[in-house]
Amino acid sequence: MSSIAIYMEGGGKKRANSRAMLRTGMDAFLAEIKNAYRAKEWHWKLVACGGRDEAYKGFRNGDADIVVLLVDSEEPVGKSTKPTDHLIARDKWNLHNANDDHIHLMVQSMEAWIVADPDALAAYYGQGFQKNALPRRQNLEKVNKDDIGDSLDRATQKTQKGKYHKIQHARHLLQRINPAIARKRCPHCNRLFRTLPKLIP
Repeated sequence: MSSIAIYMEGGGKKRANSRAMLRTGMDAFLAEIKNAYRAKEWHWKLVACGGRDEAYKGFRNGDADIVVLLVDSEEPVGKSTKPTDHLIARDKWNLHNANDDHIHLMVQSMEAWIVADPDALAAYYGQGFQKNALPRRQNLEKVNKDDIGDSLDRATQKTQKGKYHKIQHARHLLQRINPAIARKRCPHCNRLFRTLPKLIP
């Protein structure tokens, strides 16, 4: 059976269960892509690796037919800059021979995908959620990652669940946000959804 393996940043470096929680959420968020591979009888593997260097190592050592790297960009990405070139320049990773279609970014962090769908966040956090605290800019990749994080803190701090917590909350939010909305507001998210299904022979 042919296979695809996606090695993604996130889930914390110390706890296997926190990585498993993030994997569950991202698996749900990427269900459209996963189903496209499953329909062609491909084996699907998504690995939450913790740190970005661990994700890179997983990508380099992966033995699936298609091996994909998915990490935060950490900073703005130039409009004409390929994800591969961004990571070579920023992280000094050896990706010179990598297939560009196998390298993907969450710009500037995964939280940009999460704040893209304020209604889903409001439904999850409930009373006290401050939707107006979230960025209104259409292209969320232009918003600094620290500003994204601060806006999530402000929006959620008065809710019963408390401030946004990446380990505790991200899994549930990724299961609820609408990928179509995230794709409209995050171009690199759209690139991921467009590119991976096209890799199936």
